[in-house]
Amino acid sequence: MSTALGLKANPVTTEPENDDSDISALINRLTAEVNQIAVDKTKSIQQITNQMKMLALNALIESSRAGAQGAGFAVVAQEVRGVGQQVETIARELETQLTKRTGDLVASIERMSQRSRGERMMDLSLNAIELIDRNLYERTCDVRWWATDSAVVDCAASPVPAAVTHASQRLGVILGAYTVYLDLWLCDLDGNVIANGRADRFRVVGQNVAHTKWFREAKILRSGDDYVAGDIENQPLLGNAQVATYCASVRAGGEAHGAPVGVLAIHFDWEPQARAIVQGVRVGDADKARVLLVDSHFRVIAASDDQGILSERIPLSLNGQRSGFYNDRSGTLIAFHATPGYETYRGLGWYGVIVCGA
Repeated sequence: MSTALGLKANPVTTEPENDDSDISALINRLTAEVNQIAVDKTKSIQQITNQMKMLALNALIESSRAGAQGAGFAVVAQEVRGVGQQVETIARELETQLTKRTGDLVASIERMSQRSRGERMMDLSLNAIELIDRNLYERTCDVRWWATDSAVVDCAASPVPAAVTHASQRLGVILGAYTVYLDLWLCDLDGNVIANGRADRFRVVGQNVAHTKWFREAKILRSGDDYVAGDIENQPLLGNAQVATYCASVRAGGEAHGAPVGVLAIHFDWEPQARAIVQGVRVGDADKARVLLVDSHFRVIAASDDQGILSERIPLSLNGQRSGFYNDRSGTLIAFHATPGYETYRGLGWYGVIVCGA
């Protein structure tokens, strides 16, 4: 029996609460404190040296008044004044060098933190697309298996009323066990729907789907081992629901290389299943993240905020990479990962994408 995506079996991996960003924030804070201490202490040194210079100046004035008797004291005053100037110079250099180095350290930590965050978001993008790949691989297995069901094969070969009734009943039983499908359609080679599993809900028998991309591709499949995986679309005959349609050819005798007698199309109920995945990616609240699945044309096919589905396009800058992250002109972090596929399912060029606010 199929569940809503097997999320319990394949949870989205998450980062521990005390992650690299917490460490970076701590180092940043400590570095800022060290920088402030350095500035405060050098200012104190400069104040003391100013006092020494004032004392030396006063001593020089008094020694000049004392005449020859104050000559020796004048030498000491000059030395004190020189030492004060040296200390002041050293203090000023210390402040300049410390603030520069702590500034460099803060900038380096910020870059490391941004890289760590980008890599984490890229990994979570991979998690999302991997989960959908594994799930859709199961759909390719389902359609090839059910296309060999004797009731389906017999109905496609000879769609007499009794065979149609039996096939519809059999498809209905399958739908009762597999909760992730809206409907299953058996079509003849002319694209006419001759049986479906939810005839009471979707009156599609007699409709012609020969114009659809998935039917045209399914009709020319080379064997029963092959399948068609369609991009996400709104299906008017299913109440305009968002579906991913998978097809296999129905062949004489249920044999992989038998003569084609029909096409089985199964309509995966995309919206609730995809939503469970993108909303299950545990990004932090501070990330202000939007988790997306996009197709090969960068069209949004799932979004954690339920916005822009099948209408918005994300202008990804891939630079020839299958995965990566970057900041756009507004400072928004964008992480992405291409579909890796799963088993015999190679994927359709989709991407997991996470968009984080600045």
